[in-house]
Amino acid sequence: MENSKAFWLEHSRKTSFFDFHRQFLPPDHPFRRNKNDFIKGRTENGTMPKKLFGDEMRSRIHWLPDVLFGKPPQKQEIHGFGEVHNWVKKSIFWELPYWHTDLIRHNLDVMHCEKNFFDNILHTVIDDPMTKDNINARLDLELYCKRKSLHILKIGVNSGKKPKATYVLSRDQRKSICQWLKELKFPNGFASNIS
Repeated sequence: MENSKAFWLEHSRKTSFFDFHRQFLPPDHPFRRNKNDFIKGRTENGTMPKKLFGDEMRSRIHWLPDVLFGKPPQKQEIHGFGEVHNWVKKSIFWELPYWHTDLIRHNLDVMHCEKNFFDNILHTVIDDPMTKDNINARLDLELYCKRKSLHILKIGVNSGKKPKATYVLSRDQRKSICQWLKELKFPNGFASNIS
């Protein structure tokens, strides 16, 4: 938490963990020294963060407010928010007597993760309006990365155009992907409706 390399994306207005993964690589990995393909001019010399276990985690969050269902009566000021941590509430799962000893607290719903991942990749490669690769993402990319081919092309004083990325499919490729998805068949109960 205190050693997190997360940062705030100015245009997309969300927290990003971009470039956080390099600290998990072996110390001699070439990506650690790469200054061009990740955050501009930055190399990674750090080590992976210490893994927190149940009792230690519980001691760090015990002072957070409990989850309030419905609309909160007033905005609460949480000590250290945005400086030391980004937590705003304590999960109700911490009330379970075994929760602090559970080793897999962050077990995620695989089906929904796979669907969200598929949706995001598909919308990005077909350059759909629902893509995460939007104008704000490209403006943030310009601030942090040396990828000139993806920077916004300035048109006039206050406008710009998003250049087509190399990973975006052509019209014929999009048609073939959609046709493949339409004809895709799975045994009953093995996949959700993707159409």
